[in-house]
Amino acid sequence: MTETRPLRIGNCSGFYGDRLSAMREMLEGGQGGQGGQSLDVLTGDYLAELTMLILGRDQLRDPALGYARTFVRQLEDCLGLALEQGVKIVSNAGGLNPAGLAARIGEIASPQGLSPKVAYVDGDDVRSAAFPGALTANAYLGGFGIAAALASGADVVVTGRVTDASLVVGPAVWWHGWSPTAYDELAGAVAAGHVLECGCQATGGNFSGFRLVPNPAQPLGFPLAEVSDDGSSVITKHEGTGGVVSLDTVTAQLMYEVQSTAYLGPDVTTRLDTIELSEDGPNRVRISGVRGVEPPGQLKVGVTVLGGHRNSVDFVLTGLDVEEKAAWVRAQLEAQLTAASVSWSLGSLPPPDADTEEGSSTVLRCTVQDPSPEPVGRAFSSAAVELALASYPGFTMTAPPGSGTPYGVYRAEYVDRSTVKQAVHHADGSCEVIP
Repeated sequence: MTETRPLRIGNCSGFYGDRLSAMREMLEGGQGGQGGQSLDVLTGDYLAELTMLILGRDQLRDPALGYARTFVRQLEDCLGLALEQGVKIVSNAGGLNPAGLAARIGEIASPQGLSPKVAYVDGDDVRSAAFPGALTANAYLGGFGIAAALASGADVVVTGRVTDASLVVGPAVWWHGWSPTAYDELAGAVAAGHVLECGCQATGGNFSGFRLVPNPAQPLGFPLAEVSDDGSSVITKHEGTGGVVSLDTVTAQLMYEVQSTAYLGPDVTTRLDTIELSEDGPNRVRISGVRGVEPPGQLKVGVTVLGGHRNSVDFVLTGLDVEEKAAWVRAQLEAQLTAASVSWSLGSLPPPDADTEEGSSTVLRCTVQDPSPEPVGRAFSSAAVELALASYPGFTMTAPPGSGTPYGVYRAEYVDRSTVKQAVHHADGSCEVIP
């Protein structure tokens, strides 16, 4: 497919837990469905380092899970509307189980009389190849698998771990027919995808200039991009939605989670120092001039492992002699603990003449960690609670400690590209390996 007009692509999720109504809002075009042109593609980003750990724990309980279940709820509500409008849905909600998510989409579509062409992209799971024993180990894939799925007529494309920006790069490659060496165009799409990937952060969320955001009670609108065939784009939002798209909000998001002027990706290395921003009208910011060079020879891998179990308790210390009170309860509790790791943190000391009880209080937190659940479970919580009448004056806790929870550890690794076999599973059952 090669289109000369810009690709109009939106975002309806920046993380697993984002606003459920956003998919319908984006498809309807803003308030009451009165917000301008329809989209060509709607994306959703659901994955982060913590999310992979959450999905990994889901699969420990049920191997059929491992995908973002909120995405299923959104599609149950909106799939018919998207098909009616001809809007393609592209999402990394497949997580650790894109095949399972693709099958689940078919299950929710059938009762509605819908027959979407659903494709999924996998190959990112490299546990068996390089990281045996890890809970999850997923290489960050690029956008060409998504492009191949769309080129074969998919209505919905779900993926495993692609880079966040790949959700925009893939549709732009499909729309404009770019080659793998069209580095400037690909870099421009990466810039647009990087702005869109975190949803409302591009329209005023987490923005240090938040006092300039109009109508603070109105929910922020989600962003969209108009991506041209030369890789330039205009970042905007549906008319009538909350928030603001400005040079400052776009700049802030472009600087989010970057470490140098070379933004490494699986399809292209984007030179952030070449980006030019300009106003293109109200709530419209143009991104142009972006240059790219070949991508690195290795792919980043996000690895998570189960670290053990942990628990914590917060003691409230009030009045005078706070440090002495903290030392006493610390000595009492530590004598009863068997956890491998015990750490303490004390909040800011209150002034000696505070006007209120709250103002004269601070929090002492004790956190325990252990490979086994028992030392951080009842053994810890009971030892803390039993001090209620036998420790410092004014003893209280914000809440009794619970039973403890598992925790995970994330680290970044790298693998050669030859280790990873990105594959597209088309709606007709065929499989295509992406070089």
